[in-house]
This record gives sequence, structure tokens and C-alpha cells, in this order.
Amino acid sequence: MKTNLIGLAFIGITSLGLTGCVINVGEGESGWDSKVSWEKTQIQNRANLTRLSLGMSREQVQVLMGQADFNEAYIEKDKEVHVLFYRTQHVKGDGKTTKDECTPVVISNDELVGWGEKAYSNI
Repeated sequence: MKTNLIGLAFIGITSLGLTGCVINVGEGESGWDSKVSWEKTQIQNRANLTRLSLGMSREQVQVLMGQADFNEAYIEKDKEVHVLFYRTQHVKGDGKTTKDECTPVVISNDELVGWGEKAYSNI
């Protein structure tokens, strides 16, 4: 019994000595796993693009796709146009998302009218 208590005390003291502090500096991503993050984002965004349907509202698109990496908005004559850009392909390994790594999603008068470069160039 005494041996068990001594062994238990030894394990407890040893485990306390082995604990340490971990400090995370930054926005929750460190350099070693940032590639994994952008890869997951691209995969998810490409999968979500396949679920889009013409005529969806802007709110429906944003619920499905999440926050856009970039966006543009303007009014032309009587239509309000919003273009949301979502990262879908890797171009440069510079750690930054640029528009050429994104797929544009075009919404006109609160209705999804298309996505991709052709839809973007036709607005």
C-alpha cells in the first residue's frame, strides 16, 4: 500500500514537471500549416460552387459560400451588381490570396446570374 502511494506521488510530481506553456502568436495560423488552410478553403469553395443555382438570392449565395475573399459592387442603369470572389485555385506560393486565384460569383438585382470568368466578363 505504501509503495503504491509513493509510486502515485512520483507520477504526479513527474507529470507536473513535464507540463509547460504554449503561446500562440498571430491570427490562429502559423506558417507551417497555412498551406493546409488554403487547400481546405479551395476544396470547400469548389464543392460549394457546384451547389449554386441560377436565380439564388445574394443571401442564399453567401450562406452557402461563406465570406468572399474579395467583392465588387456597382450600379449600372437600373441594376445593382455584386461580384463576390472565392479562392478556388492556387497560383503563387506567396501566402496571399489574389483575384487571379478566385472564381467570381455575379449577382445582379439580388439574383445569381452566373459564376466564373465568362459570367464576370459579360456583366
